[in-house]
Amino acid sequence: MGRRLVVALPFLLILGEVLSVMVPRLPALWLVGAGLIGFLALTLWPDRGTIRPRLGLMALTLWCGFSLLTVHAALFGTPMLDWPSYGRYRVTVDDILDAAGEGPRLVVSAITPLEGAKPLAIHRARLTLSAPMAVNPGDVIEGPIRFAPVPAPILPNGFDTPFHAFFDGIGAYATSTRPPVLIAPGPENSPAAIIHRVRSAIADSIDETLAEPEAGVARSLINGDQSAVSDETRDVLANAGLAHVLSVSGLHLTLVALLAMGAVRYAFSPLSLPFSVKALGAIAALFASLIYFGLSGGNVAALRSTLMIVLVLGAVVLGRRAMTLRNVAFAAIIIILTDPASVFRASFQLSFAAVTGLVGAVELWPPKPGRSLIDRVLLYFRDLSLSSLVAGLSTLVFTMVHFRQTAPLGILANLLVLPLVGLVTMPMAALAALLMPLNWEALPLVVLGWSIDVMLALAHLISALSAGFVASPLLSPVALGIASAGLALFAIVETAHRLWGPVLVVLGVPLLALATPPDVVIADTTLALAVRGADGLTLVEGKPTSFAVRVWREAFLEPIPDAPPLSCEKALCAGESTLGFRYLVIGRRAADSLTCPAVDLIVTRRPLPKGCTAPTVVNPYRLRHGGTHALFWHPASRSFTLRAAVPPVSRPWRAVPP
Repeated sequence: MGRRLVVALPFLLILGEVLSVMVPRLPALWLVGAGLIGFLALTLWPDRGTIRPRLGLMALTLWCGFSLLTVHAALFGTPMLDWPSYGRYRVTVDDILDAAGEGPRLVVSAITPLEGAKPLAIHRARLTLSAPMAVNPGDVIEGPIRFAPVPAPILPNGFDTPFHAFFDGIGAYATSTRPPVLIAPGPENSPAAIIHRVRSAIADSIDETLAEPEAGVARSLINGDQSAVSDETRDVLANAGLAHVLSVSGLHLTLVALLAMGAVRYAFSPLSLPFSVKALGAIAALFASLIYFGLSGGNVAALRSTLMIVLVLGAVVLGRRAMTLRNVAFAAIIIILTDPASVFRASFQLSFAAVTGLVGAVELWPPKPGRSLIDRVLLYFRDLSLSSLVAGLSTLVFTMVHFRQTAPLGILANLLVLPLVGLVTMPMAALAALLMPLNWEALPLVVLGWSIDVMLALAHLISALSAGFVASPLLSPVALGIASAGLALFAIVETAHRLWGPVLVVLGVPLLALATPPDVVIADTTLALAVRGADGLTLVEGKPTSFAVRVWREAFLEPIPDAPPLSCEKALCAGESTLGFRYLVIGRRAADSLTCPAVDLIVTRRPLPKGCTAPTVVNPYRLRHGGTHALFWHPASRSFTLRAAVPPVSRPWRAVPP
């Protein structure tokens, strides 16, 4: 199988998945099986040439991607709760997502109703306890719990929480109205319980030695637990282009592997051994990476990086070339096949784009070893700046789409911070973790805290210099397709013509993917309503502190202040935008029969009363089934275009409201 074909396979899988969410419904299992048999026969049919088998393999891969969500839905999906349910329930703790808040956030299963509570068909739920409580994986707890449907996206094309929850087997979000009671402790020697105890002990040791915000960052580096990292710290690091430092990914796992490999090679090099010390170091690095992956919680970026390290170190042991796009493709294929929902997450897209760009650049411009110490130092900083530039450019469009953010001085920030992270921060984090069983971790933790202080100080400096330049234009999802096509071209083509991939992105995104913000935004589960005027979106109804409004501010980069009170009479509130349209808000207490003024838009929280009409009406049925609505005003035709957060297609992760 040719190298270019191997590299193309993960992109074909991704394309198949994207196509599967664009059709009216997922293919049935019988159709999936029939397609797999047909394309497999086309691939394996005897042929003297190579064109038909290659085309057959490409078609088979595309069909596999198209079928992945159907197969995983059948294997791992769960019924989704469609209506809130309250009662006394007994549940088993599967995982602890966050134990640092006011109440732990858990993933629970074996949901058993008690005392006449309604039985639920869901497999698992995410449960937030009302008060701090020491829990462990496997514990059985009992108490009054309120289950609610998984919230729909806050915006059209926003993060689809029900989609990802469905493939994690989570069919509802729940809260305990009173602290639950421990009925039976979980097994102490289960792998999940052991890992939880180790991670908890590491977190406690860090908190005893370091103060915030250093402690939260240290826990993120060692444990992969970002729950204690403040929003201010996240924003500063993101603005400086250093957000990747918080997430356990390729940088951290590579440094851990290099530390383990270097230590073994340094210790055994003076000895005359009958086997390769380099191979022994690679094996030690492999075990160190796997242990670190287990302690970090195993997110997608860490999984992708761990798979890459396994492939790279395996190549070192076998004496093969390690850093190749073929290895990147194999790692991506494994992740896509085992967790197809991750393709639609920012973490997968960013990590896959960064690694593909970096390895492709290395293949195009192989690094040259330096002769003297000065040459090596200069080459180190040159390669560091180039790798920061390549990684930043490779992920730029994905960052703009998902986070509406850029980091114009990211190269400078990485040049200043990454040497510190590689030479001080990560070695001290690894040393502290190794010394914790002996209670000797205080000194390395202090040094670790100092390095985090320096890193945050540099991040504040770079963030201040970047002020006013970090916001990005609003892009449509088309930008993700263009960026993916450019990345595929850069990866698959072997010659310098691969540079047409970045050119495609530079030309295509500004021409085809620029989007305009909406003129009206209506929340589904709250009374939030924002209308655009001369100074941008203003909140004409609802609370400015609600979750929906906070998300709107971040998505559109607008302050969305409160507007002057609307003119209201008998539960009818009228307003007019400076853009030229008039609107009417009908409250829930409005009468069944009303005389409404002539308007362009009616937003009603109850069935439309008799005597009220308008060219565009957003009623409770639309909000209940379509979620948040974004409206775009067209002055020439005096009409609106509506976009719902929940598309009107049949999907197993969409609970149909009653």
